[in-house]
Amino acid sequence: MPAARHAVHRQVEVPGGSIHVVEQGEGPLVLLLHGFPESWRSWGHQLPALAAAGYRAVAIDLRGYGDSLVPEPVEEYRMLAHVADNVAVLRALDAPTAAVVGHDWGSPIAAASALMRPDLFTALGLLGVPHAPRSPMRPTEAFAHAGGDDEFYVSYFQHPGQAEAEIEADIRGWLIGFYVALSGESGRRHADVFTIPPGATMREKLPAGAQPPSWLSPEDLDASVRSFGRTGVAGALNRYRNVDRDWEDLAAWDGLTIRQTALYIGGELDASAMWLADAIEAHGTTLPGFAGNHILDGCGHWVQQERPAEVSRLLIDWLAGTPA
Repeated sequence: MPAARHAVHRQVEVPGGSIHVVEQGEGPLVLLLHGFPESWRSWGHQLPALAAAGYRAVAIDLRGYGDSLVPEPVEEYRMLAHVADNVAVLRALDAPTAAVVGHDWGSPIAAASALMRPDLFTALGLLGVPHAPRSPMRPTEAFAHAGGDDEFYVSYFQHPGQAEAEIEADIRGWLIGFYVALSGESGRRHADVFTIPPGATMREKLPAGAQPPSWLSPEDLDASVRSFGRTGVAGALNRYRNVDRDWEDLAAWDGLTIRQTALYIGGELDASAMWLADAIEAHGTTLPGFAGNHILDGCGHWVQQERPAEVSRLLIDWLAGTPA
């Protein structure tokens, strides 16, 4: 882990508990938000790179993960709660503003933070998942049609206990299969992983007996297995179970636009680049301060780990032109 030797770990108070914060460097704050099913460690390469470039890089465990709070009620994982966590982290760190950068689920959480609190989050970095304005259709209705005769994975994750049972039966094997399936090392998009036939499990769609991808260190894999073994995966999955609640909550901001400078970095072999190609193409319209799309050839979903140096360079070059 590149950052482990020099990063500072702390717990900061947020509504209902505390968030685990890992920080390195001094200067303007850059808040880094991970996705499913990861942790602050997914930013292990960017923490020292950003610190060396003159930034205060801060990666957190989202609520439901690692050493952060793990509430039991599903509704405690709504988008409003994640944004409140981010605001509380900035206040606890005595930072007036921050650039917020998210990967996977961290991307829409970062976008919601920028939308709801433009006074605090002055720049927006999106990795993997592009920005899309609030849809007129309820999300679960849209996802119900996404898998055709099979069940789309977001719909599959809606059923409490179902995905928990298959993942927690073999946390290590499931994580390796999921990381490998979405990695660019296979040389192709594994979009079929995300549709589950009736009566099947998602685990059956993941590579069987796979070895960890080369970009994932044994230390980070072991840490993830221990973490999910301690907390379970319900908190992580509950983020998916709030898509309709988020749709209702964010109606208050419907029609407003994120005007801060924004950047998108994605992988050519990430299924999101195929499903959400229209959203990626529309960034110049949906994000008035947009600074550009960067699609990394041969890269999969885990962009900041698969291509750490390239992603760090893109972020640092972009941040150099943003407000402090």
